[in-house]
Amino acid sequence: MKARVMFSGGKDSALSAILLEPYFDVELVTCTFSLVDVGNIARKVADELGFAHSVVELERSVLDDALEMAVEDNFPNNAINHIHSHALEKIAACGSVDMIVDGIRRDDRVPRMDISRLRSIEDRYGVHCASPLQGFGRAAVDLMVCEHLEVEEGLSDRISKADYETELRYLIRQEYDDEKVLSIFPEHVQSRVLRKIKEKATN
Repeated sequence: MKARVMFSGGKDSALSAILLEPYFDVELVTCTFSLVDVGNIARKVADELGFAHSVVELERSVLDDALEMAVEDNFPNNAINHIHSHALEKIAACGSVDMIVDGIRRDDRVPRMDISRLRSIEDRYGVHCASPLQGFGRAAVDLMVCEHLEVEEGLSDRISKADYETELRYLIRQEYDDEKVLSIFPEHVQSRVLRKIKEKATN
């Protein structure tokens, strides 16, 4: 069975792919608006992890709508959820896949998908949508990550990631300025995977 994992290059989506690997033919998928070369950022991480990787182009109108939401709310959550929903649907529409997977954890505030929206995508495209980390809090995820991945962590504006926030930040900066970006996005820590930890030898 084929599973496409929505991939940002961060630890949550990488760990989701690793957990699925024994059961699925896993492909990592990064969505982009081609404002920033996030596809290349993610591809380098995918190569380190040994997974196939592809890039899916999203419609620019989706990002423009997200920009309006972020500016109106002066907060990014609704904008990020809007992009995530469209990204999920776009990947489902590509076909030739059984499962579409994201790295959402139990305590994540964003992205979040409405159950009715998920069921609609599943029914219309004949796919299953899953979040393998949904039952795990951050501390539990970090324990598993320590066993499998070497990661770099830092403030979100200093880590090169392939997530929706990267291009949304870029567009806000272009349309407004750095101060507007800082006013919309609260300071928070993000991760980028550097490499997979080699399996320990067993006696």
